[in-house]
Amino acid sequence: MRNIILVLCLIAFTMLQATEVASYQESFDKFMVKRSESPAKFSPKEQKVMKQESVSLAQSFPNPGIQIGGKAPEFSLTNAFGKEVNLTAELKKGPVVLVFYRGAWCPYCNMHLGVLSQSLSEFKKYDAQLIAITPQKADKSEEQIKKDAYPFEILSDVNNSVMKEYKLYFELSKELLAVYKKNGLDIEAYNGKNHTALPVPGTFVIDTQGVVRAMQAQTNYKVRMEPKDIIDALIKISKEK
Repeated sequence: MRNIILVLCLIAFTMLQATEVASYQESFDKFMVKRSESPAKFSPKEQKVMKQESVSLAQSFPNPGIQIGGKAPEFSLTNAFGKEVNLTAELKKGPVVLVFYRGAWCPYCNMHLGVLSQSLSEFKKYDAQLIAITPQKADKSEEQIKKDAYPFEILSDVNNSVMKEYKLYFELSKELLAVYKKNGLDIEAYNGKNHTALPVPGTFVIDTQGVVRAMQAQTNYKVRMEPKDIIDALIKISKEK
């Protein structure tokens, strides 16, 4: 009887531990419920432009991102406060969870960064750190860090070179830029004048040898990699030591 109780307690504890990991999907579902209760932000005509752009991007980008088993391209970028961050140097500390996001103006990016931030203590159990890359200017990243109290590095890829290396780069069309701007999303205000490129949102779990061990990158910017999947990859990496 005692053994049965111990087993049940262990199962309950394991389930509790699992629920402690933040979920992007749960945050997304709550956001969509609230959004459905508010008037549509974009007109039917604007939604048609957005849909057309989404279909076009998906067709031109069937398999975005460096795939599993590929070598993660080296980079050196400055963070929000002007400090240079180098991938090779960071990998000497442990695995890197590398996240490319569109900018502080994107609610789905903010949700994803939020749940990843909540999972940092779990990542650290495997000596892993989170690094985010965005095309937005450093001052916008600084504002975001101060507003949301993010304790991880946010790097600015203002010339789009790293996005290109990781096979995530694309240019927004003039039509979509106009729709965004009309609705208060001025991409150039974040990225700089004539800088209208974005990354396909992507997450890469990179081991200390610089190899991509897990990844997710989809042209549907509402879909993001879950912290649980990142942790599963980190567990596998740790077992190989």
